[in-house]
Amino acid sequence: MSVVEQTAIETISVASETVLTVTPAAVHIIQTLLQQRNIPNHALRVFVSGGGCSGMQYGMAFEETPHDFDKVVEVEGVRLIVDPTSLMYLQGATIDYVDSLMGGGFRIDNPNAVSSCGCGHSFKTANGSAENNGGGCGSCSH
Repeated sequence: MSVVEQTAIETISVASETVLTVTPAAVHIIQTLLQQRNIPNHALRVFVSGGGCSGMQYGMAFEETPHDFDKVVEVEGVRLIVDPTSLMYLQGATIDYVDSLMGGGFRIDNPNAVSSCGCGHSFKTANGSAENNGGGCGSCSH
């Protein structure tokens, strides 16, 4: 019975954690993109998929409607959608927009990543496969 109680406590603490943090700069860019594309009712899907030079890579796409079981986060009128699998990798991450001389882009600061590629689009988690120990950016096309 104590195992069940511990599981319930863990579930509550996980449920109370921040799903995603979005900086004001990222919110502004998302709002601008929604206006430019004339899709004000869409949300930004943030996801993780296999690939990239470090084993996992981030992706983003606009969608009108979330799927069943998706987590929807709303920040200053901007909606973000995360599927349950991606949520395991993105829990607690911060999405920012950085503009530099080399170009601008979204940057994800992910506390679940133990290493990330120099391009910032690829990462590896603690339970990543042994095959992806590189972490170098030599094969990126970003």
